[in-house]
Amino acid sequence: MNTPASNSVDQQPSNLNLPNILTSLRIIAIPLFAWLVLKSESQYTSWMLWSFTCFVALMITDKLDGDIARSRGLITNFGKIADPIADKALMSTALICLNITGVLPVWVTVVILVREIGITIWRMVELRNGNVVPASKGGKLKTVLQTLAVALYLLPLPTSFHYVALAVMVIAVVVTVVTGIQYIYDSFQIKKKKK
Repeated sequence: MNTPASNSVDQQPSNLNLPNILTSLRIIAIPLFAWLVLKSESQYTSWMLWSFTCFVALMITDKLDGDIARSRGLITNFGKIADPIADKALMSTALICLNITGVLPVWVTVVILVREIGITIWRMVELRNGNVVPASKGGKLKTVLQTLAVALYLLPLPTSFHYVALAVMVIAVVVTVVTGIQYIYDSFQIKKKKK
């Protein structure tokens, strides 16, 4: 007779499920998104609208796959790894493409990517040492601000709105840096308490 513990082990969800399919489609569609942004050259209205639409669709799948996985108990190790990779790949691609088209300052991308890569590596090291570093509310705010800023750059808005997009992006950069520092500070505080 199986115990509840053995049943939970036997009934691990399959990697072939809707959330993981959505995550995989997001990764596969990133080159298409990059092509649309580069094709738009941040000046051709129809291509900009296509790139914006593609970006919104990919961000919707990001929200959907997480919601479905949690509500239906379909959280898998593949999803835990692939989902953040897809998120970072999409945002990195968006920033780099906007650099190439000349509308976004390169320093913005450098600061965001250094923080994202640095914190990701640090979290992996912490995980190997047995310390789980959960996503913070600040991290979620960072993602929302970055998404909004990129969306504003992708839209064919009047030139005056460029300053709005830049202002939102600068706020996103500040929050990105501050949350990165907060992650490390909180981790050291937890380690102090354990001692």
